[in-house]
Amino acid sequence: MISFTLYSDADAPADSKPLLAESKREFGIIPNLHAVMAESPRLLQAYKLAHQLFCGSSFSDLERTVVWQAINGFHECHYCLPVHSAIAQDMGIEEGVIEALKSGAPLDDPRLQLLRDTTVALVRERGRLSDAQIQVFLNAGFTKANLLDMVLAVGQKVMSNYTNHLAHTPVDEVFEAHG
Repeated sequence: MISFTLYSDADAPADSKPLLAESKREFGIIPNLHAVMAESPRLLQAYKLAHQLFCGSSFSDLERTVVWQAINGFHECHYCLPVHSAIAQDMGIEEGVIEALKSGAPLDDPRLQLLRDTTVALVRERGRLSDAQIQVFLNAGFTKANLLDMVLAVGQKVMSNYTNHLAHTPVDEVFEAHG
């Protein structure tokens, strides 16, 4: 197995040092995902920006969690599933929802299940949803902005999920209990 470096804010490439310092201020640690991404300062910067933008998207905290975990689950990301479970817990998301999202069990709320199903379809079909799929989504009260914000989330999660697959990123100790 090819190993990737887990950089710190001291030994990272110069352009990544301020990004890792920012991560440390934000999380209290440098998440291993960020430590791996530091190898490519542009990837780390793009990921952090995409994350920030999606956090300010048209979705609520709960809806963002559903979208993130739908993508993480589809990509079978060993790192992002527990990390986003911990983030969801910090957001106050109901434990039953967190567990269903992590395990792939159906969600009790039909609207959230539709959000999850639409997100998975978007990823699986590489953005080629049928008019009927889009109309069902819109009829449930979601918007075209929601659909396009989902595309933003896919971009963000492809960056993290694929990085974690390549690097076999170890799950940070603080997130291990959520695995």
